[in-house]
Amino acid sequence: MDVEEILLSCEEEMEEVVSKFENHLTTVRTGRANPKLLDRIEVDYYGAMTPVNQIASISVVEGRTLVIKPYDAHSLKDIEKAINASSLGLPPQSDGSVIRVSVPQLTEETRKTYCKEVSKYAEEAKVSVRNIRRDANDSVKKDKTIPEDTQKNVLEDIQKTTEAYTKKIDEIASKKEKEIMTI
Repeated sequence: MDVEEILLSCEEEMEEVVSKFENHLTTVRTGRANPKLLDRIEVDYYGAMTPVNQIASISVVEGRTLVIKPYDAHSLKDIEKAINASSLGLPPQSDGSVIRVSVPQLTEETRKTYCKEVSKYAEEAKVSVRNIRRDANDSVKKDKTIPEDTQKNVLEDIQKTTEAYTKKIDEIASKKEKEIMTI
């Protein structure tokens, strides 16, 4: 692999880590109803585990309530069961045709717990970025065809890229924590 490929691969992998991190943060509660809260919930739908958002429409009513309307009325009970079994901690209420999930205002203690969760996810993402840096550095160091001065410059570029993505992760986490702490 040449130097350009190593740098490009490194950056693409780091971008993927940031994207997964952002996606993961959408499932952390902020006190407002958000259809993405249900993204990680899967329902046993005719023998296959299927995400709720693929078998039902999810909408927000009055800012605090999620309304889940299954495309197939037979899956209503299964969706309700999956939400109850999830770690969301939000009780679903079914009226026979739709499921309503009320998202209560978060307490100060709960907000701090969610901020810790965001910090944990951010640290995991930063560890992933640093692992990508280590792998890229190893690739550069093992390649004996790369001149020593070029090798040094490439290692510096990899470090700069790592710092940029780490900073990006911190900014995203900080924004999410601010969103959680806002009443």
